[in-house]
Amino acid sequence: MSQTFDVAVEVSLREGIADPEGLTIERALPALGFSGVSGVRVGKSLRFMVEAPDEAEARKQVEAMCERLLANPVIEDVAIAVNKVS
Repeated sequence: MSQTFDVAVEVSLREGIADPEGLTIERALPALGFSGVSGVRVGKSLRFMVEAPDEAEARKQVEAMCERLLANPVIEDVAIAVNKVS
């Protein structure tokens, strides 16, 4: 029997990989009156539901999605959260 899992995936550039979007934001913030901000990094956040027999299988499916489509494992890190929907 399948269960439904709420999934959150956070994708971010690995340390040492240039982040031109983050740098642009960091440079623009002082002009908007926000000083003292540094180290801006931009990533993406994905939220979706997965049906699977158990949490381990849901996580396995999500990891495969990340490897094949949602992230570039060469330059990006991925954080995955899987929670069963009550």
